[in-house]
Amino acid sequence: MARREDPAGSWGSGGAELLPPGHRVGDWTVGEPIGAGGWATVYAGRPADRPHPPDGAADGPDRPEVALKVMPTAGLAPRQARNVAESARREVDLARRAPHPSLVRLLDSVVLAAPERPSLDGAIVLVMERARCSLRDLLDAGVTEAEGGRLIAGICEGLAHLHRSGWVHTDLKPENILIGRDGEVRLSDFGFAIELTGTHGWTAPMGTLDYLPPERWKEPLGDRGVRVRATADIWALGIVIHEVFTAGASPFPGATPTARGAAVQAYAEGRASLRMDHAVPEFWRALAADCLAPTHEARAPHTAESLLARIRAHESGRRRRRPLPRLRTAVLALTACAAAAGGAALWSYTGGRTDGEGPGTVRVFNAERGCQDRTDRDRQCSLGLAIDPRQPYTADNVVPTRVWHGDLLDADCHLPDGQPIIDEEDLRSTVWFRVRLPRADAEPATAWLPAVRTRDRPELPRCAR
Repeated sequence: MARREDPAGSWGSGGAELLPPGHRVGDWTVGEPIGAGGWATVYAGRPADRPHPPDGAADGPDRPEVALKVMPTAGLAPRQARNVAESARREVDLARRAPHPSLVRLLDSVVLAAPERPSLDGAIVLVMERARCSLRDLLDAGVTEAEGGRLIAGICEGLAHLHRSGWVHTDLKPENILIGRDGEVRLSDFGFAIELTGTHGWTAPMGTLDYLPPERWKEPLGDRGVRVRATADIWALGIVIHEVFTAGASPFPGATPTARGAAVQAYAEGRASLRMDHAVPEFWRALAADCLAPTHEARAPHTAESLLARIRAHESGRRRRRPLPRLRTAVLALTACAAAAGGAALWSYTGGRTDGEGPGTVRVFNAERGCQDRTDRDRQCSLGLAIDPRQPYTADNVVPTRVWHGDLLDADCHLPDGQPIIDEEDLRSTVWFRVRLPRADAEPATAWLPAVRTRDRPELPRCAR
């Protein structure tokens, strides 16, 4: 949600007290708070006919969780209450008229009637599918180039659908880009979304400063607000692309959003050049530069559709250029041929070969060629070790300790039927090695390395778990 001053005082921090766990909201019950903004607080929730799991128990298909976005209206001035109601109406309208797999699903909407609790009476509640995390959470943990490209393609798919449907998001940023339980991208928070009338629409003069295009800083304010067009989302996408490959860093210098806004205006007026971080790979640097063209007219040719087509062509070209993996045994060669019809080649564990320093040692392998010769242990080239090899290999299933190409790890057993993983060379495997972490003080002491992240096949016993 866009950052704004909270007109109700301290709703964002006080929402957890107003809606305690177990409170009934229509057909749903409230869980713990999971996010807050100026106009709303978001809680975990679940169907009222299903009990909450014990503390620490995992969610599952028999206990589906949702997100309850609670937007209070009590205590607001009439105009502010209308703004809240209009924001909720836009989210509902867009969700019902333009659903898409790359947009977060709206499941229900409720207006609370609670005369005995004036602070809740009239609050609007939007019930949405609950995501696993936001893109901001992933950026804090760091992503590979391949994963970053997949995420950006998902964002473009959502934007292309929005723009085809005649809507502009107007507040695209990592906090509003969610990662679903299936690992796919979901655009969210459409309270600022604007339906276009012809080539443009009108919006209130607000938004998140770091993602506003240059023209928004000087757009005249009329009776209907300020003019907004689809190229505003393209500008924000350029900022997001840069952030994906730089752990969240903006391409514009400055210690505050206002200072970065001044840098944006200097760039748009030709007084400064666009300087992107060298961590942004060449293809993505060019794509971001087109998104960050300084004027609406210069950005207009770079639609979400055309950007998505460029990404798909780039990824297709990368796959064609990848050398075939050197499979060392007849068994592996036959396995790869059999798997080729299904997509990725299958990495098969037979044991008997290791380039490590002993039979229980594996050397980490990063298929990203740009990371193989680096010795600076840059986080962009690090790899994660899983906590649980049978759960999705995602940011919330990774231990804090990172590893890099060439690291030697002690391994004590192998698991043949873990989560399937496909690496950058399209090798697929369900095999995982349990390894001891390189740091003596690491918590936990062991973690799991997917077999596609090493070229070693040590003879190890099967893990007991």
